[in-house]
Amino acid sequence: MPFINVKVIENVFSDAQKRDIVERLTDAMVVIEGEAMRGVTWVVIDEVKSGDWAIGGRTLTTEAVRELAAGVPAG
Repeated sequence: MPFINVKVIENVFSDAQKRDIVERLTDAMVVIEGEAMRGVTWVVIDEVKSGDWAIGGRTLTTEAVRELAAGVPAG
C-alpha cells in the first residue's frame, strides 16, 4: 500500500491541478503495482507556507514559483 506525500508551496496549484497530481500519481503507481492496488494507494498533498521553503539557502515564495513557471529567470 503506497503512501505518496507531495509537498508544494501554498497557492501555487489550483484545486483542479492538485486533483490532476493525485490522479496521475495514483495512475503511475497502478502501472507498477497493478490495478488491484488503486483503492489502497494514498496521495497526500501538503502545502507549505510561502517563504517557509528554501533552496540553496534562499527562501522561495509563491510569487517566485509562479515566475519560474512563467519562464522568468530566478534571481
